[in-house]
Amino acid sequence: MEDFDQQWAKVIDFFKQKFTDGETPDIDTILFLIGIQELGMIKPKFTKDEKINLMHIATCKLLEPYGYYEFSHRDEEGWPHYKRIKKPEAGTDQNKLIKEAIINYFTDQNLL
Repeated sequence: MEDFDQQWAKVIDFFKQKFTDGETPDIDTILFLIGIQELGMIKPKFTKDEKINLMHIATCKLLEPYGYYEFSHRDEEGWPHYKRIKKPEAGTDQNKLIKEAIINYFTDQNLL
């Protein structure tokens, strides 16, 4: 089985090839694109607040399998909403947790 760094490199390569013209994406870019995927609709331009909300949607979706969030509903505009169940424990490496959750998301979506 591949180690964490190899799996993360595959995620980065996926984004380099599909979305960033070879540039290495940062976590915010990855979260934004996952948020668009989870929203299920695309607009020519998102507002700054919508971009922040998309990153939040992605974070909630990614951390849902870990028990941190639970899907609540979609509002009248189709935006998903989540309820926080618990906060990460003190000392949790949140950056690594998000990366692990992204790897799992991509594996579950058969993208890796």
